[in-house]
Amino acid sequence: MAASPSASGSLNASGISSRRSEEIADLIDLFSRTQYRAKEVTPRVERIEKRCLELFGRDYKYSVIHNTNGEICGHYPRQIVFLEYESTDHNKYRFESTVQIGKLQDLVNRSKMARCRGRFVCPVILYCGKHICRSSTLAGWGELYGRTGYNYIFSGGADDTVAESEEVPEEDSAVRNGDSQLFDKVRGLDIKLLRYLSVRYICDLMVENKKVKFGLNVTSSEKVDKAQRYADFTLLSVPYPGCEFFKDYKDRDYTAEGLVFNWNQDFVDAPLTIPASFTKNLNIDWSEYQSWDLVQQTQNYLKLLLHIINSDDESGLLVHCISGWDRTPLFVSLLRLSLWADGAVHASLEPAEILYLTIAYDWFLFGHMLPDRLIKGEEIFFFCFNFLKHIVSENFSSVRRQRRKNSQFKDCELTVEDLCLMKPIHRGSVSSLSSDFSLITEDTVAACSFTSEPTDPLSSGTPGLPAWRKARTSSPQMVVWNKAPPGEDRPLPPITVAETRSSSSSSSNQSEQGFSRTGSSPLAVPGRGCPGPSERQARLEAVREVFLAAYSSTVGLKSAAPSPSGAISGLLEQFARGVGLRGTNAIV
Repeated sequence: MAASPSASGSLNASGISSRRSEEIADLIDLFSRTQYRAKEVTPRVERIEKRCLELFGRDYKYSVIHNTNGEICGHYPRQIVFLEYESTDHNKYRFESTVQIGKLQDLVNRSKMARCRGRFVCPVILYCGKHICRSSTLAGWGELYGRTGYNYIFSGGADDTVAESEEVPEEDSAVRNGDSQLFDKVRGLDIKLLRYLSVRYICDLMVENKKVKFGLNVTSSEKVDKAQRYADFTLLSVPYPGCEFFKDYKDRDYTAEGLVFNWNQDFVDAPLTIPASFTKNLNIDWSEYQSWDLVQQTQNYLKLLLHIINSDDESGLLVHCISGWDRTPLFVSLLRLSLWADGAVHASLEPAEILYLTIAYDWFLFGHMLPDRLIKGEEIFFFCFNFLKHIVSENFSSVRRQRRKNSQFKDCELTVEDLCLMKPIHRGSVSSLSSDFSLITEDTVAACSFTSEPTDPLSSGTPGLPAWRKARTSSPQMVVWNKAPPGEDRPLPPITVAETRSSSSSSSNQSEQGFSRTGSSPLAVPGRGCPGPSERQARLEAVREVFLAAYSSTVGLKSAAPSPSGAISGLLEQFARGVGLRGTNAIV
């Protein structure tokens, strides 16, 4: 007897789901065995490259930056995707790119030497017309002159066989004796590329100001550039533990709660430094960052990055660590998945498809060394996708922020939370901090009465060039938190502005300001078609479920010691059965 149409459809959907889960398992299996190199591509890798292009093409018009044999960078994709605009007609006219791919390719070729290992500034996510980019940190003197010598310069950086420990250290004295002209040239090209991509914000995840080996500097960073070449950019120092710290995560049976980084280590010298304008609306006590566990730190940094890309200007964001292949893909992947869960990027992709794309493109094709990390137990890759359970709430929703920013509020509809999310209309000097940390300022209240044309919830705001590109201005007022001195458990307070603590609950904030709210549900606002919190949670949990099932069937997890409760094996078995896969690797 023939199956009924409904039964046939159900079987077909089940088959597609199973096939896509197996596709991800196959991807992770390959990824766990080899590090991608552009000059050593197999048919299996070619299929992954082709699949990524197909998934990008579902929602975007894109061009390709050619890196065919790794001429530009040996551990970047051979076909680097430059997203121009979303493929719907509406978004084409709103966000069509002014970037010419030929000029972009030229700038990339000329600027690659400015950054460690040739890992140049590369756009990877397009959100509301803004480019979210990734890279490594700035190259030092030794990187430019001696890392691999003649072969590195004339092979286009494709030779990546030299180990990190063999880098030639930066000679500060040589720089002072005339080599600053070289830095002017190569970093000037790097800056030109950043500006061409309309990037204004640079988030540096390094816990050090410069990478030091054997007592000497090997790489540098924008935040310590002596010539202040990056002064026109908004630089954020957001120190985040390197991949070595995730050995502790694995040894604690993959438990991030309660796991706190040791900020008193000698090499840790980069304080948390954030513009004051980004610290006041997130209800986060940034002075406590050294006491946060891995969950809190990752959550708060992701909130910060989402806050930056939802700012009112049209500027893009660069995220980088040292080499740009551990911490960098962690946050790039979390950003991509968080925005996808809101329906803001890759809108047509299903959970298994967005998971495939971010693993293949953000991690594998950008050179993450998963085989090496697995051997060492540094499971930052697993942490990324297991962490999705911690960002399911609407507190991480970009749509919620965009919706409030673009809506026509009436005075009676405003809550304190709404006011805090609205950008104040600043008067006077940008360096004035007299009211920067007030929960509700006079300017903010004045902004309540503004009216504007209804816009799409994902609108990027005012058209035209960002203000920072029209004239050279000083850097915004920054808040700096120092490293705690040895022997002290708590960090020092901010050294440039007075510490401000928000009240413990939104209800107390409202009562202090004389506002009241009926009920605990969020106030209804225009844009009811946007995905709500429940949909966001369902989408992220679906991605995590597929990932855990595929990971358990390929790599598997290994406890530092047998767990009496069998928590790890039980968890993975549950997910494996849920998506039709059965773990084949022993979990010990």
